[in-house]
Amino acid sequence: MSAHCQLTGAKPGFGNTISHSHRRTSRRFDPNVQRKRYWLPGEGRHVRLTLSTKAIKTVDAIGIEAAVVRIRARGGKV
Repeated sequence: MSAHCQLTGAKPGFGNTISHSHRRTSRRFDPNVQRKRYWLPGEGRHVRLTLSTKAIKTVDAIGIEAAVVRIRARGGKV
């Protein structure tokens, strides 16, 4: 599963791990993404979305219908 949120577009960030001796090695900061299944009443079916935890709270606030409209406006497939 790619670490990419369908609603907010959150993607991994990249940086360095710095050890005690100050040696730098590459690392990746992944967003906290979860696979979540929602009932979409307008289409009479379930949809499975890959969402960050922040996006899950957004869906709870605005509703799944509005969230799907935003995902499709970004060019995402639902």
